[in-house]
Amino acid sequence: MEYWNHIYEHFNPVAFTLGPIPVHWYGLMYVTALFTAFAIAKWIIEKDAIAITKEQLDDFFSWEVFGVILGARLGYVFFYDPNSWYYLTHPWQIFNPFMDGQYVGIRGMSYHGAVIGFLIASYLYVRRSGIPFGRLMDVVAISVPLGYVFGRIGNFLNQELVGRATDVPWGIYVYDTLRHPSQLYEAFVEGIVVFAIIYLYRKRKAFEGELILVYGVSYGIGRGLVEFYRAPDAQIGYLIGNWLTLGMVLSFAMAAVAAVLWIYFRSRNQTQKQ
Repeated sequence: MEYWNHIYEHFNPVAFTLGPIPVHWYGLMYVTALFTAFAIAKWIIEKDAIAITKEQLDDFFSWEVFGVILGARLGYVFFYDPNSWYYLTHPWQIFNPFMDGQYVGIRGMSYHGAVIGFLIASYLYVRRSGIPFGRLMDVVAISVPLGYVFGRIGNFLNQELVGRATDVPWGIYVYDTLRHPSQLYEAFVEGIVVFAIIYLYRKRKAFEGELILVYGVSYGIGRGLVEFYRAPDAQIGYLIGNWLTLGMVLSFAMAAVAAVLWIYFRSRNQTQKQ
Protein backbone atom coordinates (compact mmCIF):
# COMPACT_ATOMS: atom_id res chain seq x y z
CA MET A 1 0.00 0.00 0.00
CA GLU A 2 2.95 2.32 0.68
CA TYR A 3 4.02 2.08 -2.96
CA TRP A 4 0.46 2.84 -4.08
CA ASN A 5 0.21 5.85 -1.75
CA HIS A 6 3.35 7.31 -3.36
CA ILE A 7 2.74 6.07 -6.91
CA TYR A 8 3.17 9.51 -8.48
CA GLU A 9 6.74 9.59 -7.21
CA HIS A 10 7.49 6.44 -9.23
CA PHE A 11 5.52 7.22 -12.36
CA ASN A 12 6.50 9.21 -15.46
CA PRO A 13 3.46 10.84 -17.13
CA VAL A 14 5.41 10.84 -20.43
CA ALA A 15 5.05 7.49 -22.20
CA PHE A 16 7.71 8.19 -24.86
CA THR A 17 9.06 10.99 -27.02
CA LEU A 18 8.94 11.58 -30.76
CA GLY A 19 12.05 13.67 -31.24
CA PRO A 20 11.51 16.81 -29.12
CA ILE A 21 7.79 16.10 -28.61
CA PRO A 22 6.77 14.20 -25.45
CA VAL A 23 3.83 11.83 -25.82
CA HIS A 24 1.91 11.64 -22.54
CA TRP A 25 -0.05 8.69 -21.21
CA TYR A 26 -2.92 11.19 -20.93
CA GLY A 27 -3.10 11.60 -24.69
CA LEU A 28 -2.75 7.88 -25.34
CA MET A 29 -5.61 7.14 -22.95
CA TYR A 30 -7.89 9.63 -24.69
CA VAL A 31 -7.13 8.10 -28.09
CA THR A 32 -7.82 4.67 -26.57
CA ALA A 33 -11.11 5.99 -25.18
CA LEU A 34 -12.28 7.19 -28.61
CA PHE A 35 -11.43 3.94 -30.36
CA THR A 36 -12.92 1.84 -27.54
CA ALA A 37 -16.22 3.71 -27.93
CA PHE A 38 -16.04 3.16 -31.70
CA ALA A 39 -15.38 -0.57 -31.29
CA ILE A 40 -18.28 -0.98 -28.87
CA ALA A 41 -20.56 0.91 -31.25
CA LYS A 42 -19.70 -1.51 -34.07
CA TRP A 43 -20.25 -4.47 -31.75
CA ILE A 44 -23.65 -3.35 -30.41
CA ILE A 45 -24.93 -2.43 -33.90
CA GLU A 46 -24.17 -5.97 -35.08
CA LYS A 47 -25.35 -7.67 -31.88
CA ASP A 48 -28.70 -5.86 -31.74
CA ALA A 49 -29.16 -5.62 -35.53
CA ILE A 50 -29.47 -1.82 -35.43
CA ALA A 51 -30.21 -0.21 -38.81
CA ILE A 52 -26.96 1.74 -39.15
CA THR A 53 -24.34 0.74 -41.73
CA LYS A 54 -20.61 0.49 -41.13
CA GLU A 55 -20.03 3.35 -43.57
CA GLN A 56 -22.49 5.57 -41.70
CA LEU A 57 -20.82 4.75 -38.38
CA ASP A 58 -17.36 5.53 -39.78
CA ASP A 59 -18.62 8.86 -41.07
CA PHE A 60 -20.36 9.67 -37.78
CA PHE A 61 -17.21 8.85 -35.80
CA SER A 62 -15.21 11.40 -37.80
CA TRP A 63 -17.80 14.10 -37.08
CA GLU A 64 -17.87 13.21 -33.38
CA VAL A 65 -14.10 13.30 -32.87
CA PHE A 66 -14.07 16.84 -34.20
CA GLY A 67 -17.14 17.90 -32.20
CA VAL A 68 -15.96 16.36 -28.92
CA ILE A 69 -12.43 17.79 -29.05
CA LEU A 70 -13.62 21.24 -30.11
CA GLY A 71 -16.42 21.28 -27.53
CA ALA A 72 -14.25 19.93 -24.71
CA ARG A 73 -11.58 22.56 -25.23
CA LEU A 74 -13.97 25.47 -25.69
CA GLY A 75 -16.01 24.28 -22.73
CA TYR A 76 -12.94 24.35 -20.50
CA VAL A 77 -11.93 27.79 -21.75
CA PHE A 78 -15.35 29.32 -21.09
CA PHE A 79 -16.48 27.31 -18.02
CA TYR A 80 -13.29 26.84 -16.04
CA ASP A 81 -10.31 28.83 -17.33
CA PRO A 82 -9.70 32.12 -15.48
CA ASN A 83 -8.22 33.57 -18.69
CA SER A 84 -11.41 33.28 -20.74
CA TRP A 85 -11.25 36.93 -21.81
CA TYR A 86 -7.70 36.46 -23.09
CA TYR A 87 -8.84 33.57 -25.30
CA LEU A 88 -11.81 35.58 -26.56
CA THR A 89 -9.41 38.26 -27.78
CA HIS A 90 -6.74 35.74 -28.90
CA PRO A 91 -8.80 32.79 -30.22
CA TRP A 92 -5.84 31.34 -32.14
CA GLN A 93 -4.24 30.52 -28.75
CA ILE A 94 -7.02 28.13 -27.70
CA PHE A 95 -5.39 25.21 -29.51
CA ASN A 96 -1.79 26.42 -29.38
CA PRO A 97 0.30 23.51 -27.97
CA PHE A 98 3.37 25.70 -27.45
CA MET A 99 4.17 27.99 -24.52
CA ASP A 100 7.22 30.26 -24.56
CA GLY A 101 8.53 28.29 -27.53
CA GLN A 102 8.20 24.92 -25.79
CA TYR A 103 5.79 22.13 -26.66
CA VAL A 104 3.49 21.59 -23.66
CA GLY A 105 0.50 20.06 -25.41
CA ILE A 106 -3.13 21.14 -25.09
CA ARG A 107 -4.42 20.85 -21.54
CA GLY A 108 -7.79 21.65 -20.12
CA MET A 109 -10.81 19.74 -21.41
CA SER A 110 -14.38 19.95 -20.12
CA TYR A 111 -16.73 16.97 -20.16
CA HIS A 112 -19.81 19.17 -20.30
CA GLY A 113 -18.28 21.17 -23.15
CA ALA A 114 -17.59 17.88 -24.93
CA VAL A 115 -21.28 16.97 -24.55
CA ILE A 116 -22.34 20.24 -26.18
CA GLY A 117 -19.86 19.76 -29.04
CA PHE A 118 -21.01 16.18 -29.44
CA LEU A 119 -24.70 17.13 -29.63
CA ILE A 120 -24.07 19.86 -32.19
CA ALA A 121 -21.98 17.52 -34.36
CA SER A 122 -24.64 14.80 -34.01
CA TYR A 123 -27.42 17.16 -35.06
CA LEU A 124 -25.48 18.27 -38.13
CA TYR A 125 -24.65 14.68 -39.05
CA VAL A 126 -28.26 13.49 -38.64
CA ARG A 127 -29.47 16.24 -40.97
CA ARG A 128 -26.91 15.09 -43.53
CA SER A 129 -27.39 11.32 -43.20
CA GLY A 130 -31.10 10.97 -42.45
CA ILE A 131 -30.53 8.48 -39.61
CA PRO A 132 -33.12 8.97 -36.84
CA PHE A 133 -31.51 11.01 -34.07
CA GLY A 134 -32.82 8.77 -31.30
CA ARG A 135 -31.46 5.61 -32.92
CA LEU A 136 -28.00 7.11 -33.23
CA MET A 137 -28.07 8.41 -29.65
CA ASP A 138 -28.99 4.98 -28.29
CA VAL A 139 -25.85 3.55 -29.89
CA VAL A 140 -23.82 6.39 -28.40
CA ALA A 141 -25.31 5.79 -24.93
CA ILE A 142 -23.99 2.23 -24.88
CA SER A 143 -20.68 3.04 -26.58
CA VAL A 144 -19.41 6.00 -24.57
CA PRO A 145 -19.20 4.78 -20.93
CA LEU A 146 -16.50 2.10 -21.27
CA GLY A 147 -14.46 4.42 -23.46
CA TYR A 148 -14.79 7.01 -20.75
CA VAL A 149 -13.03 4.65 -18.32
CA PHE A 150 -9.80 5.23 -20.25
CA GLY A 151 -10.34 8.99 -20.23
CA ARG A 152 -10.50 9.02 -16.43
CA ILE A 153 -7.46 6.76 -16.19
CA GLY A 154 -5.74 9.33 -18.40
CA ASN A 155 -6.65 12.04 -15.88
CA PHE A 156 -5.19 9.88 -13.11
CA LEU A 157 -1.96 9.22 -14.98
CA ASN A 158 -1.67 12.91 -15.80
CA GLN A 159 -1.98 13.78 -12.09
CA GLU A 160 -4.93 16.11 -12.71
CA LEU A 161 -8.51 16.52 -11.46
CA VAL A 162 -7.27 15.25 -8.11
CA GLY A 163 -9.43 14.22 -5.18
CA ARG A 164 -10.13 15.97 -1.92
CA ALA A 165 -7.78 15.54 1.03
CA THR A 166 -8.42 12.34 2.98
CA ASP A 167 -6.99 9.85 5.46
CA VAL A 168 -8.25 6.66 3.77
CA PRO A 169 -5.51 4.00 3.45
CA TRP A 170 -5.84 3.85 -0.36
CA GLY A 171 -5.28 7.58 -0.82
CA ILE A 172 -2.63 8.98 -3.19
CA TYR A 173 -0.08 11.58 -2.19
CA VAL A 174 -0.28 14.63 -4.46
CA TYR A 175 2.32 17.24 -3.52
CA ASP A 176 2.60 15.91 0.06
CA THR A 177 -1.18 15.79 0.59
CA LEU A 178 -3.00 12.46 0.78
CA ARG A 179 -6.01 12.62 -1.54
CA HIS A 180 -8.82 10.41 -2.80
CA PRO A 181 -7.97 8.82 -6.19
CA SER A 182 -11.24 10.35 -7.40
CA GLN A 183 -10.35 9.88 -11.07
CA LEU A 184 -10.51 6.10 -10.51
CA TYR A 185 -13.81 6.43 -8.64
CA GLU A 186 -15.13 8.29 -11.69
CA ALA A 187 -13.76 5.64 -14.06
CA PHE A 188 -15.71 2.98 -12.15
CA VAL A 189 -18.97 4.87 -11.56
CA GLU A 190 -19.22 6.93 -14.76
CA GLY A 191 -17.80 4.18 -16.93
CA ILE A 192 -18.47 0.66 -15.71
CA VAL A 193 -21.59 1.26 -13.60
CA VAL A 194 -23.26 3.51 -16.19
CA PHE A 195 -22.46 1.02 -18.97
CA ALA A 196 -23.99 -1.83 -16.95
CA ILE A 197 -27.18 0.16 -16.31
CA ILE A 198 -27.67 1.06 -19.97
CA TYR A 199 -26.69 -2.36 -21.32
CA LEU A 200 -29.13 -4.14 -19.02
CA TYR A 201 -31.92 -1.61 -19.67
CA ARG A 202 -31.61 -1.54 -23.45
CA LYS A 203 -34.05 -4.44 -24.06
CA ARG A 204 -36.72 -2.58 -22.08
CA LYS A 205 -36.52 0.70 -23.97
CA ALA A 206 -39.89 1.96 -25.18
CA PHE A 207 -38.74 4.40 -27.87
CA GLU A 208 -35.67 5.33 -29.88
CA GLY A 209 -33.59 7.81 -27.96
CA GLU A 210 -34.55 6.52 -24.53
CA LEU A 211 -31.11 5.10 -23.79
CA ILE A 212 -29.35 8.45 -24.18
CA LEU A 213 -31.76 9.87 -21.58
CA VAL A 214 -31.00 6.93 -19.26
CA TYR A 215 -27.34 7.77 -19.81
CA GLY A 216 -27.92 11.43 -18.96
CA VAL A 217 -29.66 10.57 -15.70
CA SER A 218 -27.26 7.83 -14.58
CA TYR A 219 -24.11 9.70 -15.58
CA GLY A 220 -25.30 12.98 -14.08
CA ILE A 221 -26.17 11.39 -10.74
CA GLY A 222 -23.01 9.26 -10.69
CA ARG A 223 -20.71 12.15 -11.57
CA GLY A 224 -22.48 14.46 -9.12
CA LEU A 225 -22.00 11.99 -6.26
CA VAL A 226 -18.34 11.33 -7.06
CA GLU A 227 -17.78 15.10 -7.04
CA PHE A 228 -18.02 14.86 -3.24
CA TYR A 229 -14.60 13.16 -3.39
CA ARG A 230 -13.07 15.38 -6.06
CA ALA A 231 -11.29 18.64 -5.31
CA PRO A 232 -12.78 21.70 -7.03
CA ASP A 233 -10.87 23.42 -9.80
CA ALA A 234 -8.35 25.66 -8.07
CA GLN A 235 -9.32 28.73 -10.08
CA ILE A 236 -12.99 28.37 -9.10
CA GLY A 237 -13.04 26.71 -5.69
CA TYR A 238 -16.23 25.76 -3.90
CA LEU A 239 -19.41 27.57 -4.84
CA ILE A 240 -21.03 27.08 -1.42
CA GLY A 241 -19.32 26.07 1.81
CA ASN A 242 -16.69 23.35 1.44
CA TRP A 243 -18.77 20.94 -0.59
CA LEU A 244 -20.60 22.36 -3.65
CA THR A 245 -18.57 22.46 -6.88
CA LEU A 246 -19.36 23.66 -10.40
CA GLY A 247 -18.99 20.09 -11.66
CA MET A 248 -21.64 18.99 -9.17
CA VAL A 249 -24.06 21.69 -10.32
CA LEU A 250 -23.55 20.90 -14.01
CA SER A 251 -23.86 17.15 -13.44
CA PHE A 252 -27.04 17.24 -11.37
CA ALA A 253 -28.50 19.77 -13.82
CA MET A 254 -27.72 17.36 -16.66
CA ALA A 255 -29.45 14.53 -14.77
CA ALA A 256 -32.50 16.71 -14.08
CA VAL A 257 -32.91 17.79 -17.71
CA ALA A 258 -32.50 14.20 -18.92
CA ALA A 259 -35.06 12.98 -16.34
CA VAL A 260 -37.64 15.57 -17.42
CA LEU A 261 -37.17 14.65 -21.09
CA TRP A 262 -37.33 10.95 -20.25
CA ILE A 263 -40.65 11.35 -18.44
CA TYR A 264 -42.04 13.53 -21.24
CA PHE A 265 -41.11 11.25 -24.13
CA ARG A 266 -42.09 8.08 -22.30
CA SER A 267 -45.50 9.58 -21.48
CA ARG A 268 -45.94 10.71 -25.07
CA ASN A 269 -45.02 7.26 -26.34
CA GLN A 270 -47.59 5.60 -24.06
CA THR A 271 -50.27 8.06 -25.19
CA GLN A 272 -49.57 7.29 -28.86
CA LYS A 273 -49.99 3.56 -28.21
CA GLN A 274 -53.44 4.01 -26.68
